[in-house]
Amino acid sequence: MAGLTPLSEALARSAPVPAGKMPVLFIGHGSPMNAVSSNTFTHTLSSWGSKLAKPAAILVVSAHWLTRGSTGVTVNEKPRTIHDFSGFPAALQEMQYPAPGHPAMAAEAAALVRTGKAQLTDQWGLDHGTWTVLHHLFPQADVPVFQVSIDYDQPAAYHYAVGRELAALREKGVLIIGSGNIVHNLRATVRGAPEGLMAARDWAQQFDDVVKKALLARDDQALLNYQQLQASAKMAVPTPDHYWPLLYALGAAQGSAAPMQMYEGFQSGTLSMRCLQFGA
Repeated sequence: MAGLTPLSEALARSAPVPAGKMPVLFIGHGSPMNAVSSNTFTHTLSSWGSKLAKPAAILVVSAHWLTRGSTGVTVNEKPRTIHDFSGFPAALQEMQYPAPGHPAMAAEAAALVRTGKAQLTDQWGLDHGTWTVLHHLFPQADVPVFQVSIDYDQPAAYHYAVGRELAALREKGVLIIGSGNIVHNLRATVRGAPEGLMAARDWAQQFDDVVKKALLARDDQALLNYQQLQASAKMAVPTPDHYWPLLYALGAAQGSAAPMQMYEGFQSGTLSMRCLQFGA
């Protein structure tokens, strides 16, 4: 893989650093169709993005980049827009999010990861857990973006610890985003269900509610042990890939302050679209 180039070094020197520490976000991203949809969720993202200070860079931990044995960090100068889905309209398949990468900041991120092993790579880009939400938050695609993978071989405590290690980047103007869904069981969605505040199934509502309660109490340990939170956990989180980005956000947030609940509601009946902001 190619090393850092003069362009990377120029980015590192020239990127403005916002005053103060950047917040940490968790975004329930749901279907890729949200990239081209006009609904309460996407309107919330657009409004939210307009109120955020412009970051020097954005680091995203997406449910759709899973690795084994190491934590990947993308070092691409020009990350490609990955269409990691099928069966959707051509307009979605053709969408691009041409944000630049930030290899220098990515290298700093990798150096911060001391829990396990971090590896720089140019073999990934921006998957739909990243670009479908950034399309609304930062529609100009003018903020450098890089991704950090989820090492699928590791337990919950590992992901929380990596988030804590990455937190130092917030002081350098990096906006850290975890992108997944608190309740995500694609086999149990309700076809044709409208977007709504309440879930169409009790188990989905129960788990989302108990996670919200733990978040408001900043009971990080309970959120790490999510399988024991409520009997509905088995249905709500059949696999942990979409839940784990929340743990990176919790770790990066540090402190004990409860997050702001930026959006809550469900799509497809059972997909929790809850979105959070830790820090001002």
